[in-house]
Amino acid sequence: MINRTLGLCMLLLASSALFAQDRPTCNNCSAAYIPADEIQAYAKRAIANGIIDQQIRAVDVGKSNVDIGIVYRGKLSAPAPDSVAEHDQVSEVYHIIDGSATLVTGPDIVGKKRRPADDRAVKLLNGPGNNASSIRNGVTRQLKAGDVVVIPAGTGHWFTKIDDHITYLMVRIDPDKITPHKDEAASKADLAGGGKGQ
Repeated sequence: MINRTLGLCMLLLASSALFAQDRPTCNNCSAAYIPADEIQAYAKRAIANGIIDQQIRAVDVGKSNVDIGIVYRGKLSAPAPDSVAEHDQVSEVYHIIDGSATLVTGPDIVGKKRRPADDRAVKLLNGPGNNASSIRNGVTRQLKAGDVVVIPAGTGHWFTKIDDHITYLMVRIDPDKITPHKDEAASKADLAGGGKGQ
């Protein structure tokens, strides 16, 4: 009797696992659309107000959040102190829109300093992580318009030089769903507010 019950339980578990594979991970979810003029509005605001990183959308896609932002960085002759960034849980993808820069990446960061929990970037953009003074044995890349860089969570990244400016679309992959959601209405309200935004 026990073997028969155990066999039935295993059959039920196997069939439920197969059934689960046939269902989408984000059931009945809507697609998120971001028109080019909205992205440009954020880029213009970044330049006008000296804002580096702004979240445009933060979308729940089932097993993860996917966040879209715009980043604008001005000329940089030498790296700022403790400007290496590392995020514990959020991976990032940069798609360079305009400009050029030197980016160093690598997991072995030197002089780690934990970001405070109330830091804007921690709360709104990329979750907990560290800043550091440098990257040991990092890989240096010269970024230009059209390039794409994928930076896994836990990998240090560091702009050591920006020729004049660099603008890039930021895609953040947030499997632990630590960043707050931001939909189209919240994005429009943010832009209409004229403030520093998220």
